[in-house]
Amino acid sequence: MKKRTGRINPMEKRDAPTVLVIEDEPAIADTITYALETEGINSVRTATGREGLDRLSGGGISLVILDIGLPDVDGFALCREIRRSSDIPIIFLTARSEEIDRVVGLEIGGDDYIVKPFSPRELTARVKAVLRRRPGPSAAPSRSGSIPFQVDEERLRISYFGTPLELSRYELGILRVLIAAPGRVYSRRKLMELVWEEPECSWERTVDSHIKSLRRKLREVNPDREAIRTHRGLGYSLAEEW
Repeated sequence: MKKRTGRINPMEKRDAPTVLVIEDEPAIADTITYALETEGINSVRTATGREGLDRLSGGGISLVILDIGLPDVDGFALCREIRRSSDIPIIFLTARSEEIDRVVGLEIGGDDYIVKPFSPRELTARVKAVLRRRPGPSAAPSRSGSIPFQVDEERLRISYFGTPLELSRYELGILRVLIAAPGRVYSRRKLMELVWEEPECSWERTVDSHIKSLRRKLREVNPDREAIRTHRGLGYSLAEEW
């Protein structure tokens, strides 16, 4: 099994997501990267937390698999450091199985928690599930160009023309996706894949209800603007011109 380093192979699939694996045990890192690549997911790896931070700062990473027991830094501490500047999805990987560790990991910003020994198939399934809920590395900027939205990733809050919005979980997720790419049309199914944890368990028309609620809340702030546009038979987009 080939060993992967912090550099991305130029032959990798350009359109596929890239997962950063921060794991100091070579055998485990090999298993993870092989499992990911088998599912068409690119991967890079580092053996220490500091190397992981350096690689993460270079951009292009869609998700981090983070071992808690690293040789140079505690994984929880590293997660806190990452969360100061990024909302990139993080899946903890650890030999600790106590409930308190899982709770702490999720409360400080982890998206999922996998205990060693683990099934490579389960790990890749969880990676895919988390990636579906997140738009990707370029999405949800802290300030979205000239459009009148500000996204506060630390507090999971979105403001519209300077007014904080009171949003449900799914409203927040949908609006983050739309803000990330103004003008791009998202089908109901695609929005569900990006926002819902289990999109197959919900009706696509549920998206319409959340869009309707979002529009009402946006109109309460500025009734003269139609922020979300409907494309009949296709889906929804955020207005490009303001």
